[in-house]
Amino acid sequence: MALDTRTDRRPSFAGLLWRSTVGKKTAMAVSGIVMLLYLVVHMLGNLKIFFGAADFDAYAAWLRTIGEPFLHHEWFLWIARVVLLAAVVVHAVAAYQLSRRDIAARPTKYARPSPRPRPRRRPSYATRTMRWGGVILGLFIVWHILDLTTLTVNPRAEAGHPYANVVATFSTWYGNTVYLVAMLALGLHIRHGFWSAAQTLGAGRPGRDRTLKILANTLAAALTLGFLAVPVSVMTGVVS
Repeated sequence: MALDTRTDRRPSFAGLLWRSTVGKKTAMAVSGIVMLLYLVVHMLGNLKIFFGAADFDAYAAWLRTIGEPFLHHEWFLWIARVVLLAAVVVHAVAAYQLSRRDIAARPTKYARPSPRPRPRRRPSYATRTMRWGGVILGLFIVWHILDLTTLTVNPRAEAGHPYANVVATFSTWYGNTVYLVAMLALGLHIRHGFWSAAQTLGAGRPGRDRTLKILANTLAAALTLGFLAVPVSVMTGVVS
């Protein structure tokens, strides 16, 4: 007689939470906030380019020494990269799975003609913007890393000269085009995403809605303009 060696394994709380729609939306909100905080810091760092090559290159070198001597050289950067990668993966996977659930939940057309067929629900403008914006930003992240981190697609790049590499990127029409499109998509993504995250995390209240919308619009505009200031300044010769 064979013994039944199977055990009754119940899913963990984290597993149950992840499987739920609420859990996925919460994961998207939290990972989105992590990325938003990074973007604010990154944008402020980018603006140091207006202080000249020496200051900008010194800032880039300082980033590699954060935490020393407790951390080894560049460890802080790698820790930040791992955290950001995890946030991007969680955000993207949750968004994809929620999108599939939304599609599956839509009413389908009747197999037989009906005098009053139930109309199919169409994605809202905000939903379509978030989906396509997410795809554009995902592709941009890959290009941005290849351009200014690994210097693979930047033909005039020189290791150890971040100021010159930024100028080289934005001295090309394709570099500017990719960056401009991506930053406009980023602004729309933040505008809708911040509002959605606030609702998911319970910050939305009837009396706070106006304030949250103003904050979402302000953040989106500030980050978009802040990031666009660099390529526009290179194009116009303010930074060279």
